[in-house]
This record gives sequence, C-alpha cells and structure tokens, in this order.
Amino acid sequence: MEKLLIKGGASLKGEISCSGAKNAALPMIAATILSDEDVILKNLPYLQDITTMFELLGSMGADILLNENMDFTIATYNLREKEARYELVKTMRASILVLGPLVAKYGEARIALPGGCAIGSRPVNYHLDALEQLGATITLKNGYIEASAKKLIGSKIKFDGITVTGTENIMMAACLAEGTTTLTNVAKEPEIIDLAEFLNKMGAKISGAGSDEITIEGVERLYGTEHSIPADRIEAGT
Repeated sequence: MEKLLIKGGASLKGEISCSGAKNAALPMIAATILSDEDVILKNLPYLQDITTMFELLGSMGADILLNENMDFTIATYNLREKEARYELVKTMRASILVLGPLVAKYGEARIALPGGCAIGSRPVNYHLDALEQLGATITLKNGYIEASAKKLIGSKIKFDGITVTGTENIMMAACLAEGTTTLTNVAKEPEIIDLAEFLNKMGAKISGAGSDEITIEGVERLYGTEHSIPADRIEAGT
C-alpha cells in the first residue's frame, strides 16, 4: 500500500478499554517495597516485564497473590534479600527502580547493572549521583551496584539530564528520607504524576509532580493502599 486516503470532518467519539500502562505499573510495583502493609494493584498489563518484576520481588521474599478478579496483592514488608540478581534483570532495565526503595526502607541494596550495561553508557549514573546526594554510599563491584545508608537525608537535587526512571527512583527514595527533598530538571511524563498520586495514597507527601520542581517531605512510614494502573496512553492512541 503506497498511501492512505482519509476523509476528515467527522467527530470521533466512543469508549474503548485499554490495558494498564507498563511504564506506570513498573515503578508502582517497585514502590510497594516502601510499604509496611499489603498493597493491591489492579489493571496490570499482561507483559513479560511485569512478570519479571514480580519474579524479582518474589526472589527477595515478597508474597504476591492473584485473586479471581486479576488483582494483585503484594506484601514486601518482610524481605529476606535486598539483591536483584543479573539473571533476573538482564532483560529488564526497569529493575533499577528497586534501588531507591530498598535503600530507603532497608538501608541496603545490591542491584545488577540493568541489562549488563556499563556505568555511564546509559543515564543510570543520574540515579546514583542523586542517591549519593541523599546520603547513600555507592560502590560498583563485579557488575553490581552496592548501595547503603543508615538513613537518607533530604537534599536539593538537580538532575544532570532528564530521566524518567531516575526521577521516579529518587522520588520514591525521598519518601522515607529525613527532611525535605527538592528535585529539579525532572521528567514530567504522566507516569511521574501517576506514581506521585500512588505514593501519596500510601501516605507520602509529594507535590509538584508534572511541573519543573518536585518537593517530597519525608515521612516515617508508608501504608497499604488499593490502586488501579492507569490506561496505556500509547495503546489508546493507536
């Protein structure tokens, strides 16, 4: 087919059902690590990355239950391991999203470099630089990121480049930091706003998501909640 002929002038209307957005779901699954209670997630898409993220949490000791309505109940408050092994994360770069929550909640994390990529080849360094500004100690050893902190401390952080997962990671970590964290040069995608709304339902104090500056006031703990993953805007548009 060489061309499409489209006759316009007709109003579009109607309703469709869309799958949950993967790029919204993955950080929310990672964010459950911060909760002291069960979290229920609905409308999760049936994709390999979602399965891999659940396998990753399960390998750490999380309990994940699926009910007859296809809702997932996630309990991550008694994790035995704080490591994301390479064999689980080699095909999913979003695994880096568990770094901030693990350090914030448990004070330690050992995460395989996403996809086996070398430091600096992708903006994973934005995550690490920002975590260090929150007080974490970070080393790179044998293809793993090793991070630790007795207690993260709020800070004013300006990202060196726009990063969606970096913004999400540090926004999550700052929820349990002591004091206030201000993030600038942040990503503004709808997924950032969705994650902030989800975290606020858990008891976080986040404002400014979707704008040039995000402010996070640290809290002592986060609680369980029930949340539906928003529709995939890419699927809706195609």
